[in-house]
Amino acid sequence: MNNRTNLSSGARWEEIVGYSRAVKIGNIIEVSGTTSIDEENNIVGIGNAYDQTIFILKKIQNALEKLGASMENVIRTRIYVCNMNDWEKVGKAHGEFFSQIKPAATMVEVSKLIDPLLLVEIEVSAIL
Repeated sequence: MNNRTNLSSGARWEEIVGYSRAVKIGNIIEVSGTTSIDEENNIVGIGNAYDQTIFILKKIQNALEKLGASMENVIRTRIYVCNMNDWEKVGKAHGEFFSQIKPAATMVEVSKLIDPLLLVEIEVSAIL
């Protein structure tokens, strides 16, 4: 696939697990599950699902922009929460980015993420 672009985030486990932050093939971009861990491996928004979601969506927006896309190109979001009681906080943050775009969306509760302080993980699909 000569039209494939892999975007690395530099996360310490990318090489261990063998994944990219985002992959673009042709006009399709898939952004991997994204959490609120910053470049220094600190968790942003500890204990606050809204703050974590905002940080995550900004990270996703940045990845899309590096691949020539924007949030307007997002057609689907998949949201994983550790506590479904946080759905309104997460949904509010999601709406701040997508209220006009309205991608297809899924939110499911999971038992845990890679770190117990992480409350939310989001992945997106986009088409240019």
